[in-house]
Amino acid sequence: MDLTYPPEAEEFRVEIRTWLEENLPDGWFDEGFEMDAEEKKAFNEAWPAKLYGGGWICASWPTEYGGKGLSTMQNVVLAEEFARAKAPLRADFFGDTLVGPTILQHGTEEQKKHFLPKIMQGEMAWCQGFSEPDSGSDLASLKTSAVLDGDEWVINGQKVWTTQAQFADYCFLLARTDPQAPKHKGISYLLVPMDQPGIEVRGIVQPDGTAEFNEVFFTDARCPKDNVVGGLNDGWKVANSTLSHERGMSATTGYRRFQQEYELMVAEAQRNGRIDDPLIRQGLARYYTKVQILRINGLRSLTQTLNGTKDMGVIALGLTNKMFWSEMHRDAMELALDIFGTASLLVDTAPEGGSWPAVMRAKGRDAYRPSPMMSAFFFSRSETIWGGTAEIQRNIVGERFLGLPREPKPAEPKA
Repeated sequence: MDLTYPPEAEEFRVEIRTWLEENLPDGWFDEGFEMDAEEKKAFNEAWPAKLYGGGWICASWPTEYGGKGLSTMQNVVLAEEFARAKAPLRADFFGDTLVGPTILQHGTEEQKKHFLPKIMQGEMAWCQGFSEPDSGSDLASLKTSAVLDGDEWVINGQKVWTTQAQFADYCFLLARTDPQAPKHKGISYLLVPMDQPGIEVRGIVQPDGTAEFNEVFFTDARCPKDNVVGGLNDGWKVANSTLSHERGMSATTGYRRFQQEYELMVAEAQRNGRIDDPLIRQGLARYYTKVQILRINGLRSLTQTLNGTKDMGVIALGLTNKMFWSEMHRDAMELALDIFGTASLLVDTAPEGGSWPAVMRAKGRDAYRPSPMMSAFFFSRSETIWGGTAEIQRNIVGERFLGLPREPKPAEPKA
C-alpha cells in the first residue's frame, strides 16, 4: 500500500486547487461561509457549465469523447481536491458516474457518440431501472419484459425505488428479452427515453414526507432496437459493470464525510458534557478508528488498481468495504443521537449546517421538512440497502470467496 503520491500527481493537485480557488464564489474557503437560497440556486445552475468549461466533468474519459484522458492517479487527485473544497464534481450522478462509464466500456461507437456528449454537458438526466417489487436482492429474477417489434423494443413491467425518475430524460433499464433462457442469461440492458406514453412515475412518500424514490410502470413503452448496451441477453454482465462503478467511485474520498461528522460529534459532546460519559468516549474512539480503517482501505484499493491487481481478494475488498462503511455509518448515527439528544430530531432545535446533509428533502412541495440530523439518520438506514444489501454482500463473500455452503433455497410449495 502506497501512502505517498508521485511528484507529478502533486503538481496536478496544485493545478486543480488553483482552478477551484479562481472559479468558486468569493469567500467559499472562509470559515463559516454560507449562501442564501437565491445564491445557492444561482450557483447550482451555473456550476455545471463551469465544470464543463474547465474540462473536469468525466475528465478521465478518453479525449475523443470529450474527456481529458486523465490517468487513474490524476483522477484520484481530482476527486480529492474537489472533496477537500466541498465542491460538486458532477453534472448528473447516474449519467456521468454510472451509465456513462458503462457505455464507454460496453457501448457501440454510435451509442458513445450520441449519449456521452449529452451526459458530459449535463443535458441529459438519468435514472436506474434495476429493482422490482419482487426482485431486489435477487435482481436476476426480474420480470419486466422487452419484446422486439420491428425496430423497437416494447417494454412492460414495473420498477421500484427508482431515484430521480420524475426528473430523468432516460432510464438505463434491465429487462428480460429471452424468457426461455436461465434467469441470468436472458436479460438485456436498455436505454429507454422517459418522456413517452406508456411510462408512469409515482412517488413513494417516506416517513419524513419526501418522495425522491419512485415506482415506475411501463405499459407498451418503447425504445429503439439499437439501444441495447453490451449485446442482446448479456445485460447481467453489463449491469455488474455499472454496480462496480457505483461501489468503487470514492476509494480515497469516501471517508471524508464521516471524518467531518466525527468532528461535529466530538465538538457537541465537549459542549454539552457528554464527553465525560465513558460509553460516549468509547463510541467516539470506535468511530474514529473505523473511519481511519476506511481511509487506509481506500489507499489499499488505489494501490491495487495502480498495480493492475485483479485477484479475488481485490473483488472481495470492494464488497466488504461497502458493508463496512454502511454499517459503520448506521451505528455512528445512533451514537450521534446519544450525543445530541432526541431534541436534535426536531426541526426547530436541530443542529444547523455542518455535514448533516438534508439529502432526502422534498423538492418544491409543501411537506414536513426533516431536520438535517433526522435526514442523516434516515439516510444512514438506507445505506445498508442501496448498492447491494449488507446481507447479500455477506452471502457473496461467504460463498464465492470463503467457500462456505450456499444459502438454502426456500422449499417449493407443494401442489
